[in-house]
Amino acid sequence: MNEKKNSKDYKKNIQIEGMTCINCANRVEENIRKIKGVKFASVNLATESAYLISNRELTDQEIKKAVESAGYKIAESFDEDSGQKRYKKIRQNAIIAWIVTLPLSVMMIFHMLGYHVPGFIFLEVISVAFVIFYCAASTIKSAWIALIHYHFNMDTLITIGSITSWITALFSYLNLPIMSFGTIGAMIVAIHLTGRFIESHLRDKAAKEIKSLIALQSKEATVVINSEEVRLPITMVKINQLVKVKPGERIPVDGTIVEGISSVDESFINGEPIPKKKEKEDIVIGGSINLTGILTIKVTKIGEESFLSQMILLIKEAQGTKVPIQALADRITNWFVPIIITLALISGIFWYFNMDNYQLFLLNAREIFPWILITESNYSFAIFVFISTVVIACPCALGLATPMALVTGSGIAAKKGLIIRNAEAIQTSKDIAYALMDKTGTITHGNPSVIKHNLTQEEMDVVASIESNSHHPLAQAIAGNLKNLKKIDNLKEIPGKGVTAYFNGIEYFIGKPEEREEYLPYFKKGQTVVEILKGMTKLGFIILADRIRGESEKAINRLKELNITPVMVTGDHEITARVVADEVGIEKVYAGVKPEEKLGIVRKFQSTGKKVLMIGDGINDAASLKGADIGVAMENGADLAIDSADIVIIREGLYGLIYSINISASIFKIIKQNLFWAFLYNTLAIPFAMLGLLHPAIAEGAMAFSSITVILNSLRIKNSFK
Repeated sequence: MNEKKNSKDYKKNIQIEGMTCINCANRVEENIRKIKGVKFASVNLATESAYLISNRELTDQEIKKAVESAGYKIAESFDEDSGQKRYKKIRQNAIIAWIVTLPLSVMMIFHMLGYHVPGFIFLEVISVAFVIFYCAASTIKSAWIALIHYHFNMDTLITIGSITSWITALFSYLNLPIMSFGTIGAMIVAIHLTGRFIESHLRDKAAKEIKSLIALQSKEATVVINSEEVRLPITMVKINQLVKVKPGERIPVDGTIVEGISSVDESFINGEPIPKKKEKEDIVIGGSINLTGILTIKVTKIGEESFLSQMILLIKEAQGTKVPIQALADRITNWFVPIIITLALISGIFWYFNMDNYQLFLLNAREIFPWILITESNYSFAIFVFISTVVIACPCALGLATPMALVTGSGIAAKKGLIIRNAEAIQTSKDIAYALMDKTGTITHGNPSVIKHNLTQEEMDVVASIESNSHHPLAQAIAGNLKNLKKIDNLKEIPGKGVTAYFNGIEYFIGKPEEREEYLPYFKKGQTVVEILKGMTKLGFIILADRIRGESEKAINRLKELNITPVMVTGDHEITARVVADEVGIEKVYAGVKPEEKLGIVRKFQSTGKKVLMIGDGINDAASLKGADIGVAMENGADLAIDSADIVIIREGLYGLIYSINISASIFKIIKQNLFWAFLYNTLAIPFAMLGLLHPAIAEGAMAFSSITVILNSLRIKNSFK
């Protein structure tokens, strides 16, 4: 189990075994919600997982009891091998079922044409029983679990349909006046298992993004202990230990380089194919690949605190939440199975008592639907209609419509550097009218850098060497321009003014200029000026500013094209805010805003009746991110901001916001398409079955095809972002 504490909230992700349909997932979700302290619970059929939030720390036993009371089990961890074994078992059972069913179907056709195969009915009874009770044992088990826990699922319908078909064969063998549909039972199972096999394959394909992230997690690390290298399981590695990574190896932990220089492939984080040079004091992320040199890394984060684990956790949270439109599908599927069983019984009883009155209707319909059963036995036709109605009605497609689109879309979003933590944002994105955004760290990089100076490189090396001794952000920005370190003497900091130091016996001063007039053009732009004196003579100046992100202007223009009004809301002073706003094309600006006032501005725009998105990165943005209809946080921002957000941008800067809106729109579009076709399928198919116009085998094939269609349609989300 994965757990994360978020202020007063406790979050858990758990894997659940045994669920086969949306009704199973709904029952588990309902039971988890009943646990004392649970504020939110969502069970995802596509990923076979649950995500819950509680106001107290829940014990594993409490959750286990709730899940098992619904008839299912908790998997203690993600087990790739277990999934593969189940996948192979489904494939094996489907193959065996077809090996038995195909020759049986051929014999059934000959039997129907009058060419009776000796002992066919007895063979049918035995063979169909094998297919149903061996190949479909897991289906029957699932139906039984649902029954003893007082609910129904999709496997209930398959079990009822196939066993009823087999019973007709048994009755026919016992010379009772009922036509045998035994082979139909085997066909139902074979088609059902084939559909499950294809569905399982496609679901695995849709969820491969999170599996690929899990695959990046190292199992072992080379730890330096008492000057010796020891290979340890990753779970044994502790913070502040030293880990050695050779060229070609995957970096196992988050940490800081203490020795070595290398190129590191961080494409799984930033999508950039070009490796980054890493050297002493640089930060490295577990899961990235060391390419050229040996690195010694001091461990700073382990386990669930690591960047990769946090990404996986956030994606699981996203896949565990629900889009509001799914509530409609859930309500329908909860009642669907008992209603269908009732309709099947009603239609069977109707035809048993009225078949003679509608023989002409059936004969005429048979010219269009040649598979319609023509028989003089009321019993036989009633059972034929009952089986068809039960089988055709399985709303598997309805249950998969939303979670499959969500799983696929959240995986694609992760590859684009976006984590959609709250699925409600997917439905809300299409209605956003205002995008409120912080300046520092959102539109800009969030830290000062040198944008202009009039020094030679030799002079800059002296100045940068002096500033490298200070932890002030401006000093560190200047120190970043150092090429050759110089020996500095007698360094002194003058609070509020600057710093003095000696190089080659000459005093240097770096700090605020005495005369501001000549630098007014820079001050008017909200930029910072640092003046350098050598001896008593002015040597030159350095201009610093928080650079605007390269993609910010493009993102702002794209928002306008989407009819979304960009608004800057910042705590910075008016001059700086206006300069940045003008450069990127923002007209509405709120400057000098206090943290508590940001939420008020969000509410002001919401009062117009329009949806508001807020994007920021600081602790001061947390309340407004939570209060907005959609909160978007930058990954390099404060933890509180990220925890308060619905969407987290891992890379791409502000343009990630455009990706999130586009991906959300695509996901919601696919969800609506899936639900439309799933509803349409059941709405049209059930009346046909009740009228006796569908063959059970065709019904089962159509049901399986409907589920596969929904999954394939969900996979189309990928095509939108290639």
